[in-house]
Amino acid sequence: MNAAPPDPRRWWALGALVASMLTLGFDLTILNVALPTMAAQLEASTDQLQWIVDAYIVVFAALMLPAGLLGDRFGRRRMLVAGLAVFLLGSLAGALTDTPGLVIAARSVMGLGAALVIPLGLSVLPSMFGEEERGKAVAAVTASMAAGMPLGPLVGGLLLDHYWWGSIFLINLPMTALGIAACLFLLPESRDPSSPKVDPLSTAYSALGLGALVFGIIEGPGRGWTSGWVLGAFALAALLLTALTVRERHAVRPMLDLALLGRRVFLLNTLAATLGTFVLSGLLFLLPTRLQETDGHDAFGTGLRLLPMMGGLLVAARASTPLVRRLGPRPVVATGLVVLCFAALLGSRTGPGDGYGFTALWLTIAGFGFAFAMVPAMDAALGGIDADEAGSGSGLLMTLRQVGGAVGIALLGSLVADTYTGRLDTTGLPAPAAEAARESLGGAHAVAERLDLPALAASADAAYLDGMSVVLVVCGAAALATAVMAALWLPNPRPAAGPDTDSHEPSPAASPSSLSGPSGPSGPSGPSGLSGPSPAMVPAKEDDGQ
Repeated sequence: MNAAPPDPRRWWALGALVASMLTLGFDLTILNVALPTMAAQLEASTDQLQWIVDAYIVVFAALMLPAGLLGDRFGRRRMLVAGLAVFLLGSLAGALTDTPGLVIAARSVMGLGAALVIPLGLSVLPSMFGEEERGKAVAAVTASMAAGMPLGPLVGGLLLDHYWWGSIFLINLPMTALGIAACLFLLPESRDPSSPKVDPLSTAYSALGLGALVFGIIEGPGRGWTSGWVLGAFALAALLLTALTVRERHAVRPMLDLALLGRRVFLLNTLAATLGTFVLSGLLFLLPTRLQETDGHDAFGTGLRLLPMMGGLLVAARASTPLVRRLGPRPVVATGLVVLCFAALLGSRTGPGDGYGFTALWLTIAGFGFAFAMVPAMDAALGGIDADEAGSGSGLLMTLRQVGGAVGIALLGSLVADTYTGRLDTTGLPAPAAEAARESLGGAHAVAERLDLPALAASADAAYLDGMSVVLVVCGAAALATAVMAALWLPNPRPAAGPDTDSHEPSPAASPSSLSGPSGPSGPSGPSGLSGPSPAMVPAKEDDGQ
């Protein structure tokens, strides 16, 4: 019996999915260049800006896996349409709000939509494309997410130079609406009723526990690290995350297979990938404020000046694959982490009078370090587990990466805020003006301009750069410690033997989309559209800590 011919509309559907993923891709970075503008126009403090970014990531990290399972059980197209609709409504609400609290709420709604869209946007592809075409479709969708990263600052900069800050949310509406229409009219429905059931209690534990952890880190500088609110948040986070761990370890079919962390090859590679996301997310949060407020660039100019890091990321992501085939992942991951350490320590030497050339240099080096550490680490983590564990393994890897991104923004932002507040000289200022200056760098510049106090602006710039230096030293130390662990204990599976070794395509996990910032996917396949193990690696079963 002849197989049914493929649906000719599948390429139109793929185009709409690519447009939707591109929107989600540049939404990862478009907000960063808008933070100084939002701080000024919404009178948002540093901790509120942290929440505006982190609300999206916390919701996404907590709900991504259960959202993918909902699609598997109740229909991927149906849940994909629901996710795009939720993302559209969140974007519209974000554009129309006028207070930091409402923007945080809108970003939370957008995170819920993204949690549905990203895994399901990949998992619908097998139902549309045969084996011969599926690789091209997967590459198109994942590359569109990666391409959105460098486009985000540029698109955001253009919009902010001509319109108000809410335009960065409105840009999502037409492309998301196109994706909804394509899903409704072009995508076939598919599901996997055998997938694990969503556990509401585990979902609540993860969402509330991660939220409490981020709350404590963000609120620590303002409320005091020993305040009841902060200590209570940390205690609640520890209680809920411990309960999540116990529940998942005893579940027959857990949503997060935490037993995988007992395997050294998976644990250390996941640690390296999570550290990369931690540092990248924190820098993308802090750098735009430094470039706009201390260096005086406009939003579009800031987007341009972030391109060296993005360029280094994308170039090294491609270059890492042949290196891993030749040497194995261990030396590539460890070297990437050492390069990242060097870039961070180099960046920590930035002074108020240094030009952009020095910044471009260390950003480019940092981009190379990120990619050489993260891409092989993610690929090796998934290549070291059995095929039937690929879905749960990639789900756990993605979740931990998003947690790393959320904690990176919270912790590194709080380090900068603590250092900035401690080193800002507000001597002689009236109490309200001093408080406004301590709230944020933008607030200090506004006070300095209003009171004609150039010395206050200079003190604020120097204090912020001091905070950045502290952050970069911490990042460098963390990268070096992880590099030592990788070099000493990371298994090093050799490339698969045979004449076709060099002809393998890199696994989706090793594509540039693996670096899609705080909420990028790790790749397709698996029960919820997540990455499977790389075909270019022979899993190292020996001495992996099992």
